Amino acid sequence: MNWLTRVYFFLCFLPSTGLIGQPQASSAVELRCNFWTEPLGVDGTKPMLGWTIKTNSHRRAMRQSAYQVLVASSSALLNQHTGDAWNSGKVKSTAMGQIEYKGIALQSSKKYWWKVKIWDEKGIESAWSEPASWTMGILEQQDWRASWISAPGAEKYARTYASARLDFRVSRELPETWANQPRPDDPNYSSMLLRKEFVADAKLVRAVVHVSGLGQYELSINGRKVGDYLLSPGWSDYRKTVLYDTYDVTRQIRTGPNAIGLILSNGMYNIQPDSIRYVKFLNSYGPLKAIAHLRLEYDNGTVQFIGTDNTWQVSPGPVTYMNQFGGEDFDARLLPAGWNRPSFRAGPRWSKAIVYPDTGPTLKGLSCSAPPLKAIETLSPVHVNQLSPTVWVYDLGQNASIMPEITVKGKPGSYVRIIPAELLKPDGTVDRNSATQDGIRPAWWQYTLSSTNQETWFPQFFYQGGRYLQVEVFPADGDTTLPQLEQLSGVVVHTSAAPIGNFSCSNELFNRTYSLVRWAQRSNLVSIITDCPHREKMGWLEQYHLNGPSLRYNFDLLTLFAKGMNDMADSQLDDGFVPNIAPEFFHAGKQITGNGFRNSPEWGSSFIIVPWQQYLFSGDKSLISRYYPAMKRYLAFLDHMAKDNILNFGLGDWYDIGPKAPWGSQLTPVAFTASAIYFYDYKIMAQVAKIIGQSADAQQFEVKAEAIRTAFNKAFYKPDEGIYSTGSNTALAMPLFLEIPDPQNRKRIITKLVADIRARGNSFTSGDVGYRFLLKALAMEGYSDVIFDMNNQSDRPGYGYQLKMGATSLTEKWDASVGSFGSQNHFMLGQINEWFFNDLLGIGVDAQGAGFRQSIIKPMPVGDLTWVKGSYQTVSGLISVDWKRNDDQFLLNVAIPANTSAIVYVPTANQNDVNESNRPIKNANGIRFIKMEDGKAVYELGSGNYRFASTLRKKS
Repeated sequence: MNWLTRVYFFLCFLPSTGLIGQPQASSAVELRCNFWTEPLGVDGTKPMLGWTIKTNSHRRAMRQSAYQVLVASSSALLNQHTGDAWNSGKVKSTAMGQIEYKGIALQSSKKYWWKVKIWDEKGIESAWSEPASWTMGILEQQDWRASWISAPGAEKYARTYASARLDFRVSRELPETWANQPRPDDPNYSSMLLRKEFVADAKLVRAVVHVSGLGQYELSINGRKVGDYLLSPGWSDYRKTVLYDTYDVTRQIRTGPNAIGLILSNGMYNIQPDSIRYVKFLNSYGPLKAIAHLRLEYDNGTVQFIGTDNTWQVSPGPVTYMNQFGGEDFDARLLPAGWNRPSFRAGPRWSKAIVYPDTGPTLKGLSCSAPPLKAIETLSPVHVNQLSPTVWVYDLGQNASIMPEITVKGKPGSYVRIIPAELLKPDGTVDRNSATQDGIRPAWWQYTLSSTNQETWFPQFFYQGGRYLQVEVFPADGDTTLPQLEQLSGVVVHTSAAPIGNFSCSNELFNRTYSLVRWAQRSNLVSIITDCPHREKMGWLEQYHLNGPSLRYNFDLLTLFAKGMNDMADSQLDDGFVPNIAPEFFHAGKQITGNGFRNSPEWGSSFIIVPWQQYLFSGDKSLISRYYPAMKRYLAFLDHMAKDNILNFGLGDWYDIGPKAPWGSQLTPVAFTASAIYFYDYKIMAQVAKIIGQSADAQQFEVKAEAIRTAFNKAFYKPDEGIYSTGSNTALAMPLFLEIPDPQNRKRIITKLVADIRARGNSFTSGDVGYRFLLKALAMEGYSDVIFDMNNQSDRPGYGYQLKMGATSLTEKWDASVGSFGSQNHFMLGQINEWFFNDLLGIGVDAQGAGFRQSIIKPMPVGDLTWVKGSYQTVSGLISVDWKRNDDQFLLNVAIPANTSAIVYVPTANQNDVNESNRPIKNANGIRFIKMEDGKAVYELGSGNYRFASTLRKKS
């Protein structure tokens, strides 16, 4: 290390070494219940509690040796250190997550307060944490003090099209019988208002409401919207599960008269035909309806309930059109002033609500809910192009999942129409080709003014993916005066799951690629993980596991993946089959056998792989335990479909790069990827069976996995050539990562794979299924330099090429083309973000340290990278990594969360050249040398902050 580097390191990175090893006060922070912060609507009787630990930044190897949890029925009791609901006592344990509540029976709608204190490895007791709370949902169906209600005659507007569901490969023309359908412009057809007045007594202590509206609802009390959720409740298989939300509305209730209001519209629950606007498929689960249960608790102990029943009033609503694919129209003239306030006089359009019979679906709260959708940020137009006196096109500069907000002024009855798109035509108008099934049909938002005053509108029920907004203005009937659009912005809407990862490096193309993928991820995280935010909005399941790690590194999605498992379980058939889409809102072809679009193991196997990934990233066993019998049934289904332990159906390596336009799997046989995933399923099931104590099952699964491996090698390995099957990138990479080849064959296979990529000018051919395995295989075999070269270019299909073509979010095809389909906002190919975090930054985890209780820090200085930095907020605390290299010097800063450990790989030519905190490594505190491996010194670290400096092997 030269003297200048030593001085720089000393000045910038030297810690206060006198504090290292000295005990410092520690405390529990970031308290969570079932992975939620301050959750409302917990509907399980044994919530799981967890926390992370805050300690002095200079302290190392801090370990929790015990904890104590107090849960109280009031904040006053908790403040007195009284846990009347549960006092765990001092529990000797290092666990700080998945702590099962073991107190008194919990009650529906009640709020519970809790706190925790810990003891460290030296027995030093912490102070109590700051208090946290959770609010219960409805624990038993009979606890609902409410009924489903709807409008008289609403049933006739909910026509069922189950027999006419659109196959997504259907022709671009809608059947003529549908074209003759009347336009759905009757207000009864698309929205509904429901209201109830009530009187609240004085000295209200607490008010909580549980509510659901189908398809989607917005709730208001005394004229103000409750909460900030959008498009609630989350989408589900409405035949089996209906989700409800819980809100604390104490501050919105007044002493005396109050009014509660609900507006309902179709959502994914009710999709009707349209001869003009785009419709992906047809479906209806019944009429619009709602259920609400308001609990008012007073200081004298009395409780008052306000529930939906036939005393509520109902009216057609102002949303005159709503289709999940076609858009949303709002006529402000049809919104009665003061309808959701007390003392409203109901006119002739109002009638008594009818009680709708319970149709069977189970109402579920947070146990099956994803983080709610919210308005995340606002995009202002970067350019406006006026095409005519009545048409403008606004460029938001970013392709995203959006809802527009407008301010407009004009005459009553005049209206503004906003058409979203991802692309522009040569004439400057919006191009819908990438956003629809047929490449033609429009979708739009439309707002009709009610007065001559300035009016502001934000939609309630429809979102769409797009970058461009074409604004068209129209006068009222019989008038020529056009409304004036005074302001427009695009509000980005998606899951409110917290961002928990960040990554940047010295390669600007990689930074732009990271952003490209991340925008596509954001646009497709709603209450399900969609493929695209416009054309389909479907939960195609291969993305759940192939992109699972990439998603998890960026966002806190533990609850969304748990919700996805409920969707898969609801969609599973009696024979164990799990379809490619969940919830299965439409059938991608009715047949199961021989229909890869509905039945492909690479898709359905998310039902096996997602719980495993959930365990790795969080240590959470609950999904494995809850769905284990159903997971076994899916394996039984695959066994039934297999012939000689080989599966011969599915979609294969979807959208790989072959000689033809992207469609299907061109280079890799369908049986190859299906059978490889079949093997992977059994390997995972053997591990999860051990985790939950099913040792007999585990042994059987291991035997079956080996039988599949043997059959796979017999069917696909070509020993004379040293390749699998066709020798495509995917055919060579999948077996390597899954450890299917015999050990003596691995070197030859990876050599063939690297040679093929190099021969193509550092270009690859893998598609949707194969690309993650390609990245993982190359990295695990020590060829991250090949990955670097593959992605550090813009002249061949890939991320750089998409950016070169002007994409601002990841596209459906590697070359960003449109053609037939060709979404410009798809994240299915976004697995590179996993490589950024796991390999370049170096933050990894394995089963031995599930939940990042023992992380793997293995940075990869590759290519011309001179620095990489980032962090990841794990369930066990924040891990941060920052590395730099200059010539042959390597500097690595690492922060490991309290009560965890890490295995750290420090690139070096010689272990004796490694320093830590400007001292020889042998004198460093909290570090144990393990071995040298592939030019890296491997150490085990306790928690704390570390600053390594080493000498790299000089390039020859």
